[in-house]
Amino acid sequence: MNTERVMLLIDADNVSIDVVEQAVAWVAKHFGGPHVRRAYCTAESAVKHQDAFKRLSIRPMVNLAAGKNSTDIALAVDAVDLALAERPQVVAIASSDSDFAPLVSKLREKGCRVVGIGQDGKTGDETRAVYDDYEVIAHRKGPVRAAAAKPAASAKRAARGTSAKTAAKTAKTEAPPAPPAAPALPEAVRKILDALPELDAGRALELQVAAERLREAGLLSKSGSSVKLFGRHPAHFELAPAGKPSKVRLLAHAGP
Repeated sequence: MNTERVMLLIDADNVSIDVVEQAVAWVAKHFGGPHVRRAYCTAESAVKHQDAFKRLSIRPMVNLAAGKNSTDIALAVDAVDLALAERPQVVAIASSDSDFAPLVSKLREKGCRVVGIGQDGKTGDETRAVYDDYEVIAHRKGPVRAAAAKPAASAKRAARGTSAKTAAKTAKTEAPPAPPAAPALPEAVRKILDALPELDAGRALELQVAAERLREAGLLSKSGSSVKLFGRHPAHFELAPAGKPSKVRLLAHAGP
């Protein structure tokens, strides 16, 4: 039985909630259930993912401060405090951000084995090299929603002895036409939304924040313009205000 004390600290504004779920399972499999489970995020993210946080026993650490890297700093300060108070053997940090290198070194000095967990497509080699071990997890598409319709009348007749062939024919006749499938998003747009989940959730995002995330994901060069990047997809993104944009949002009709 594994008796190591394990902490899992999650940069929830940097990885998708699907990757968070997989990260909890991966840590539990390799090191035992994490004793400390905290997710650092905005208030909006905490509300959006509250069901998943409750189910996974993750404590959301809401960051109300504005500004560059404020969530990262909150995670780093908490990590050092917890390392001193909890004396964990293993600290797992779920983030694709490369800015945690100083924190990893500090935790290692405190006797912790530091493991990184990042999202596939958003994690560079320089990030992986910092940690004692690193796991890359692929973001899975949303679950297929099972039909919740009540059994059709034909199914009931089949249960009473109607032949399967007749029941299937009747069900086909009675079933309403399926709605047309939504057009698939272009791959470039899908990658942008994976890096900026706030847009996918219908919220506007500051261009400065969006640019930082896109650079971390490798979708925008250091000197590249986020305005130009979004401008290549006018059917999917809207920049506001016109003339001197400071925010971007996903057009309502552009969602999957």
